[in-house]
Amino acid sequence: MSATNAPGAVSTAPSKKPGNAERKDRARQPRSLKRIAVYVLLSLGLLIMSAPFLWMALSAFKTSSELTASPPVWIPTEWTLENFRDLLDKLDLPLYFMNSVIVAVLVTVSNLVFCSMLGYALAKLRFAGRNKIFGLVLGALMVPGNLMLLPLFVLMSKLQLIDSYAGLVLPFAAGAFGVFLMRQFMQSIPDELLEAARMDGAGEWYIFWRIVMPLVKPALATLSIFTFLGSWNNFVWPLIATNDPDKYTLPVALATFATDPNKAGGSNGMLMAGSFLIVLPVLVVFIALQRHFTQGIATAGMK
Repeated sequence: MSATNAPGAVSTAPSKKPGNAERKDRARQPRSLKRIAVYVLLSLGLLIMSAPFLWMALSAFKTSSELTASPPVWIPTEWTLENFRDLLDKLDLPLYFMNSVIVAVLVTVSNLVFCSMLGYALAKLRFAGRNKIFGLVLGALMVPGNLMLLPLFVLMSKLQLIDSYAGLVLPFAAGAFGVFLMRQFMQSIPDELLEAARMDGAGEWYIFWRIVMPLVKPALATLSIFTFLGSWNNFVWPLIATNDPDKYTLPVALATFATDPNKAGGSNGMLMAGSFLIVLPVLVVFIALQRHFTQGIATAGMK
């Protein structure tokens, strides 16, 4: 009998070690489980955050019986536009919608122009007091916006701009956040590119409009979304700065309508329809610019 077959004999054959592919598979399994867990948590968070919006959007197309049903009905069984028709009959929606569009577009365009100019000056031009001005911009970011409402109202009253588009636009024509964002993004532009343009005889205006601005499109898209969203949803300042109902923006008009029992009459369906119309333009702008928005957020501040 050979030694390898004897009872109690210890095998001297070499043990089989796992190969590289097997080790990679074992290492890949924990990472896959972690990735699945992250996706599950993110999906739950997305569901929780989007639930109120989904409820509002679906409720705008529900009948009165479904809005007051118990237990609540999520998806309408009878889709209807009656809430929108009633809202148009009782509220001059086109006028207020146009007021919001005018104010939001003017505020957004002015921020893109003025914040880009100041951001370019702080990032690429050398002049006395540049760092101090940037320090003031950073300081302005720390001041709560509500703290400025009273001084702004007094200033607009002195200028006789109450109940006017200028009174709604000028206080927000340029923001500290926009200046900071554009300055940080423009710092990533190589100085050699601008110096080469200057050596070729290009002036600062030409460099700014024809070279710098096309290179900062992601930052412009990011600033556009933030500014448009803030101006479109702005409620406190339009409420303070307008006494004439014809100058109301859509959020102010809808809030006034909701608190008037003679108009709203406790109709949650009309309020849901109005809220849906307020949110819809913001979604359209974000979807149109989301690619540039994510790129701008990812690269802002990189040098």
